Formats: sequence, structure tokens, C-alpha cells
Amino acid sequence: MDLSISNPDLAKINLTDAAEFETYIQKQEKLYDAKIAFGGYLEKRNLYQRSTHFKNNDTNERNIHIGMDLWAPAGTAIICPLDGWIHSFKNNTAVGDYGPTLILKHQLENDTFYTLYGHLSLESIKNLKKGMPFKKGQQLAVLGIAAENGDYAPHLHFQIIKDIAEYFGDYPGVCSQLDLEFYKENCPDPNLLLKIKN
Repeated sequence: MDLSISNPDLAKINLTDAAEFETYIQKQEKLYDAKIAFGGYLEKRNLYQRSTHFKNNDTNERNIHIGMDLWAPAGTAIICPLDGWIHSFKNNTAVGDYGPTLILKHQLENDTFYTLYGHLSLESIKNLKKGMPFKKGQQLAVLGIAAENGDYAPHLHFQIIKDIAEYFGDYPGVCSQLDLEFYKENCPDPNLLLKIKN
């Protein structure tokens, strides 16, 4: 799914209206006979202009998406892609933010890294505890509705993070052009794990 500034179709819809945006996504899924739409890694988007949350200043606007979005109906189950345990979780409540968010920590041989799951339901983070283990294939959460997920059409923001620094229950999912090289290195293409496109 192309949500970039170069997609002329997006000029015809109100991106600040979650219901209208969800209708657009459903039409795209129907057009391609798909159950889930996905995309967005390193995509430059106008979508974030509606919120001051993405404005560092006039010259350093955050508008480049550094995760992958998977668009599906609210209530869709999110399955753990590999073994890990809970690093942190939080409800990020600013308009345009993640809403309920879960971050897992993973250890593969000598490498430690993190995966972030944003735009979940509030119920998904209700009974979690730091350090709680999850196995590959286990249900982690479900997608939230617009009223609880940062005011978006329901979707999962999935992101790989090498070094999470001091972040807790949150990590930037959108960066500015000035910071792009750092985030490309620290947040590699999520398709490395998901393997849903060639």
C-alpha cells in the first residue's frame, strides 16, 4: 500500500478522518483481493502533518516512516514472530501517536534487538509484566480501534530496533530527513523478519 506523498489518490481523502481512511484501505484491499495491506518502510508521508507530535521545528519535520504498517480490522490477532520477552509497554496517548504499544526484547546467538508493536487495543497491555516471555507463534495482542490507537484506521506498526537506548514503551516510528541515516541503521527493514515481500 502506497501512503507516500507521491500517491495522488490520497489528495482526494481526508487523512485526519480515521473512518474515511479505513474505507480507503478497505477499497484497496478489495481491489487487490487482499485480507491485509502492508508497506511503508522509509516512506515519506503527509499523514503526520495533522499532529504537532511530529514537529520538532519548522525545518526538522518528522515524516519518514521507519517501520512497516500492516492494515487489518480492529480485533485482528497479532502473533509473535520469534521468541522474546517484554521489554516495556505503554499507552502513548498523543493524537497520531501509537496508542497502546508493546516492545519485545530478543536474543539470537550473540545479538540482542527489539521489536515494537504499536496501535494495539487497550486490553492488549492490561495484564502484561516486564520480562514476561512470549514464544514464536503465540498471540501477543490485538489491533485497537481508532479511539484508542492514536486515531488511525486500525493497523499494526511493526518495527525492528537494534539499540533502544533509554526508551520505555515507546520509540520513534517516524523520523526527519536529517536523522534518516541514523534510523535506517538502527531500525532495519522489518521485512527481514516478516518475509512478506520479495
